[in-house]
Amino acid sequence: MSLAHALLTSLLEQPSSGYQLARRFDKSIGHFWRATHQQIYRELGRMEKAGWIRSEPDPDAGRGRKRSYSVLPAGEAELMRWAGESAPLTELCDEFLVRLRADAVIGPLGLGPELERRRALHADKLRAYHAIEARDFPPGAEGSRQRRIHHLILKAGIQYEAGWIAWYDEALAALALDGPGEGKPQARCADRGR
Repeated sequence: MSLAHALLTSLLEQPSSGYQLARRFDKSIGHFWRATHQQIYRELGRMEKAGWIRSEPDPDAGRGRKRSYSVLPAGEAELMRWAGESAPLTELCDEFLVRLRADAVIGPLGLGPELERRRALHADKLRAYHAIEARDFPPGAEGSRQRRIHHLILKAGIQYEAGWIAWYDEALAALALDGPGEGKPQARCADRGR
């Protein structure tokens, strides 16, 4: 996915200024696709040059440089083209898992505190997602197709965070099993027989 497609989606939901778009992005798409405000403004410029969006001076901005962005038919066609493509499966790429593997190879490295810290970060995110769910999707509330899909996306985040929390609990339990003499490095092939 490119940032442009995320921005096209957000602008189709609601045309807005760059500042409003960046704020809305942080509160919605930003939960699963990161972009700085600077990146968003650069991308808006590229999208306008490509003819996907247009900007007009915001009438409420007075003499400021604030602009309002909206999607042009070429931008909607690009989003439809992109959405119809097969999406690659995101591969897990987490440096900490390599550190944990190093712990398995060379002995206890004291990774427990880092496991606990990372678990706490996932727990914080899970609490935030549950708060959003309680606020925006109360039980029994009927919703449009769009709201049901938004809830489905939020549920993916909830399950993702809950899965990591369960994994960290299992990892902490596995590291706690190390007793005296366990987890010490074994002699390497080159070291044997010396």
